[in-house]
Amino acid sequence: MTASVVPPSAAEADPVEGSVPIRVLVVDDHELFLQGLQTVLEIEEDISVVGRAGDGQEALTLASGTSPDIVLMDVRMPGRDGIAAAGAIKRAMPRTRIVMLTVSDEESDLFEAIKAGAVGYLLKSIPPHEVADAVRAVHNGQSLISPSMASKLMVEFATMARGTEDRPRVHAPHLTARELEVLKLVAEGRANREIARKLFISENTVKNHVRNILDKLQLHSRMEAVMYAVRQGLFDIE
Repeated sequence: MTASVVPPSAAEADPVEGSVPIRVLVVDDHELFLQGLQTVLEIEEDISVVGRAGDGQEALTLASGTSPDIVLMDVRMPGRDGIAAAGAIKRAMPRTRIVMLTVSDEESDLFEAIKAGAVGYLLKSIPPHEVADAVRAVHNGQSLISPSMASKLMVEFATMARGTEDRPRVHAPHLTARELEVLKLVAEGRANREIARKLFISENTVKNHVRNILDKLQLHSRMEAVMYAVRQGLFDIE
């Protein structure tokens, strides 16, 4: 499959006044799925599909030329797979947010994707109308994982936390008590709205705390920060 830059449709060329469409690159080795994904996203006025690629290497090349906000990418593809491509794209363009959209429900693929910098891991069984919502959520700073995969991730976090019980706790001078509190709630799978309610603060304040955490730890995603915190024994996960 040859990579391609997608020309704007009439709606995309004339977006709603004052708005900036979310720029999305879609990557999959199945042409039919790729076309369907593009169609689903192009009907949204606030989303612009800037390119399509059929494997990880093409994705990296197109991402360099189109500077997408979001990359929706399959995990298993010929040549350079999605996880390897995710790592390469994050190194080249740290601000680009990557969501894996795949049939793979293997825990190893989920963990490797997160380590590579992906901020989302969604199964292709997701209803088509929810894809655009996922793009918007990730663009707004959320991390998204399909429920069945999220439960596996929580089990892994708990296992990792138990493995740190006999190690001395690492002092984290760069994170405030409030930031650690927010990060622990993120690790429990709570959304920004739930965290805000729990701590009696606004959602914007939660977002600011998460942004500060990532900046201080020099990480790219909420899940990376959680994995760091759990490995270092910064808090317990029940």
